[in-house]
Amino acid sequence: MSAAALLPTLFVSHGAPLFAVDAGETGPALRAWAQSLPAEPPLRGVVILSPHWMARIPTVMTTAQPQTWHDFGGFPSALYELQYPAPGNPNLAYEVLELIHSAGIATQADDTRPFDHGAWVPLMHLFPKADVPVVQVALPVGWGPAQVYALGAALQSLRASGVLVMGSGSITHNLGEFRGGAQATAPYVTEFARWVESALQRGDKPALLDYRSLAPHAHRAHPSDDHFLPIFFAMGAAGEDARPSYLSREVMYGMLAMDAFALA
Repeated sequence: MSAAALLPTLFVSHGAPLFAVDAGETGPALRAWAQSLPAEPPLRGVVILSPHWMARIPTVMTTAQPQTWHDFGGFPSALYELQYPAPGNPNLAYEVLELIHSAGIATQADDTRPFDHGAWVPLMHLFPKADVPVVQVALPVGWGPAQVYALGAALQSLRASGVLVMGSGSITHNLGEFRGGAQATAPYVTEFARWVESALQRGDKPALLDYRSLAPHAHRAHPSDDHFLPIFFAMGAAGEDARPSYLSREVMYGMLAMDAFALA
């Protein structure tokens, strides 16, 4: 299979749970991107890492029909009525387990795992018919950028067989500053997000791996790095030479950068 037939990888910012019903500019951009995917190879599944599932070691969902988990509180009732009935894919899940194991990384299966909102909310925009099988991977507790990059790199070969490898997190994620409603964009949000974009465009992997020391306002943008780490999952699966194509640079609520980009 030629390099041109390789699927890109994807990083999406899943924002607040309200993103499921308040699509902003990012939701339609995700849908348009999904509709533009090539027909060949046929899309046979999505492998997604979300920070809302954390485990001791990389854990892979082998559930055949995952439930939709509303893992949040205090939101409008309409949000809790949403369902995302995409099937799982145990065969693909065991491929993922084998690839991770072959890379020398300990892993395990979970056959009861539901979809958390870090997975089903952005997938609702990407594939609203819920007709693409989905396998979720847990973010290991305590792992850093280089380890998550290696986890993604173990799955590079899936791109040649019609599998979309995807990280779901947030470019900025300081929920202590969340006030809801329309707000002016905080300057640090833009400065941090555009630093990340510049580093991705340059292919500056060392800078990104050391983002907490080098990026402007890194600790304010990410008091903890769980929502930034999925970027490295997408980067690792894309490979060293990948560069981003941005789908969205929207900011919601003045402090949640909703950047989404494909890597190829």
